[in-house]
Amino acid sequence: MDFTDIFSTALTQALGPNAIVYALAAIGLNIHFGYTGLLNFGQAGFMAVGAYGLAVTVVVAGLPFGVGLVMAFAAPLLLAVLLGFPTLRLRADYLAIATIATAEILRLVFGSVEMKDYFGGSNGLTGYSSVYKGLNPYSEGIDWGIVRYSRDDLWSVTVGWVLVALGCLIVFALMRSPWGRVLRSIREDEDAVRSLGKNVFAYKMQALILGGMFGGLAGLFLALKQSSVVPSDYSTNITFYAYTALLLGGAARVLGPVVGAIIFWFLLSGLGSFFGQATSGVDPLIPSWIMDDTQSSLVRFIITGLALMLLMIYRPQGIFGDRREIAIDGR
Repeated sequence: MDFTDIFSTALTQALGPNAIVYALAAIGLNIHFGYTGLLNFGQAGFMAVGAYGLAVTVVVAGLPFGVGLVMAFAAPLLLAVLLGFPTLRLRADYLAIATIATAEILRLVFGSVEMKDYFGGSNGLTGYSSVYKGLNPYSEGIDWGIVRYSRDDLWSVTVGWVLVALGCLIVFALMRSPWGRVLRSIREDEDAVRSLGKNVFAYKMQALILGGMFGGLAGLFLALKQSSVVPSDYSTNITFYAYTALLLGGAARVLGPVVGAIIFWFLLSGLGSFFGQATSGVDPLIPSWIMDDTQSSLVRFIITGLALMLLMIYRPQGIFGDRREIAIDGR
């Protein structure tokens, strides 16, 4: 059992592009759920329209890469408006139902045979990331022993953590402004805010748009990182993983989503590497009658889930959070 290799794999993944995707998505959910109290269960949908906004613009429409970037942000903005108008005046659970349903509808539409000419069907779209790859200033990857990245991954890690840092600075500034204080007040008691003459619907819509655009940014980064957009990458699981990262780090805390995403991927990758080594070889540490190498890739989710259950029991506010921040208002 090579524990050094296990730690190296876990740390590389915890600081790598996948963790960045979930950190960006969780920052958007933090604006929705942590600061405003909006139950968005369709962040994967915002990610999908952001990714396809770029890919369709460049590959199908044949427009420049810069126009594709604009569309990657315009698409989640439009989706937020379409979802917000019929739901934000209703109870919180209506938004949850609408968003999770919309995310699934979008995934099925993007992968449908009928729309294959526009979205590539189940195979998705490729051939839009040459400009992004061409901006890579690195001549080779790095291997520092504890972390290893290829040339392309190193570029994605650099761009991704810069985006995460800028996102955290934006959230930090906004949530300490009068606008951010109104959002917190809406989360606590929107009737009281409304009685003071504030347009609660407008503030909710603005929060939904801002958080959705962070979701679109996460989808855009994922599309650029892997140079392909595939519908299966935007399933409902990605939303729940982002929520896991948010609750793990602490809702309504600027760095909560980032720390949560790092810890979440460290646990998943480390446990996956551990059980992979423990069930492989001629004389494995864990006998095959207990667990084989196929099952080992799934056990990591079970153990991670148990750890999260214990966290929710003994510290439901997460690492940095406040217990009051995750109370779901049943209005």
